[in-house]
Amino acid sequence: MDNHDVILLKVLTPEKIICEKMVEKVSLPGTAGRFMVLKNHAPLISSLVKGTVVYVTDGHEERIEIEEGFVEVADNKVIICAEV
Repeated sequence: MDNHDVILLKVLTPEKIICEKMVEKVSLPGTAGRFMVLKNHAPLISSLVKGTVVYVTDGHEERIEIEEGFVEVADNKVIICAEV
């Protein structure tokens, strides 16, 4: 994986950090529907609904089930705060 093509994904719960890794893309369950974040995505803050966060790292798809929460996207970082 080329470091120029990745973004930082960080998933936080009220108790701890459950994921912090460099990924190629992230798909999120937004309140208005599922959306994807790739490198150089426009900054945004969104609420999240119960569902699956799907991300790809080194060509492998991984998943994290979440309850509702929030996400902030800025400067090639995706920071999720949610219950799991």
